[in-house]
Amino acid sequence: MKKYDVCAIGNALVDYEIEVEDQFFSENEVEKGLMTLVDEERQGTLLSKVAGNIKKKQGGGSAANTIFGLAEFGGKGYYTCKVANDEDGRLYTNDLSEAGIDTNLDAQNLYQGTTGKCLVMVTPDAERTMNTYLGITTDFSVNELNAEAIKNSNYLFMEGFLVSSPTGLEAMKEAKRIAAENGVKVALTFSDPSMVKYFNDQMKEIVGEGVDLLFCNIEEAELFAGVEGMEAAKDAIGKVAKEFVITKGKDGALAFDGTAYHEIQPFPTKAVDATGAGDMFAGAFLYGINHGQNHAQAGKLASAASSAVVSKYGPRLNQNHVKEVLSLLNK
Repeated sequence: MKKYDVCAIGNALVDYEIEVEDQFFSENEVEKGLMTLVDEERQGTLLSKVAGNIKKKQGGGSAANTIFGLAEFGGKGYYTCKVANDEDGRLYTNDLSEAGIDTNLDAQNLYQGTTGKCLVMVTPDAERTMNTYLGITTDFSVNELNAEAIKNSNYLFMEGFLVSSPTGLEAMKEAKRIAAENGVKVALTFSDPSMVKYFNDQMKEIVGEGVDLLFCNIEEAELFAGVEGMEAAKDAIGKVAKEFVITKGKDGALAFDGTAYHEIQPFPTKAVDATGAGDMFAGAFLYGINHGQNHAQAGKLASAASSAVVSKYGPRLNQNHVKEVLSLLNK
């Protein structure tokens, strides 16, 4: 039996949850609905204009949100990342520790530099727009990988955001190699349409000859394959992933278990903040398939969990939220 359900690698970012109006985007030339990489000066300028609207600050990042989701349902995860010895870095390591997530980080010996930050700007329609300064995680590399943690996991989970960094891409390839040589399944999330749109060659490089499990939304699937429509998208994704989940927002998701397709129905909710919905879906789904659930059951759990996330601010669920999700499923 492996020690971990999932070993994840990704960009460690402290999320600043901020409420804004649509007008803010036009006034400050921010592209709504996407994740945009910015430099420290640009991010600081934006932050100075919305500092009074910060709702919450906590450790985040695509793969981190997924591994937190796994842990919230009782799964055992390991998270590999890079943060600096500053206030945000210490907050990040503390978040991981409190959640019972093992990590390569040593709270007493963090890196020198600046921890990455993500301004998660949420509009009244619940859509999230992210402007990210990667900080020290720009240099995330093979040096941060823990080969033993990968070997002792059922799944290696990688976030697509890493392909934007040359060293991050190399780390993904090395982690994938370690996993393949040790019988560890490889799961990948495209993370955001911008990663597939602007780094398509790098994304196809990391997909390579294929992955065991792929998470994406319909827009990412279409961009990756250069096709339009669900039928064409699922056929294209099926050529590079043994199993996959394509999420469809308020319309649920489609899961493929290698043999059959499963339509995953949505759970109606009043959306407040869409941040981390896809990440939570992946985390709950990975928990399910690691703990005896088939793809339909895991998809139902994931759908309920992601609906719970969008009904509140931030990408996390506390134990009361988890109990409510499980109670809803039992009914």
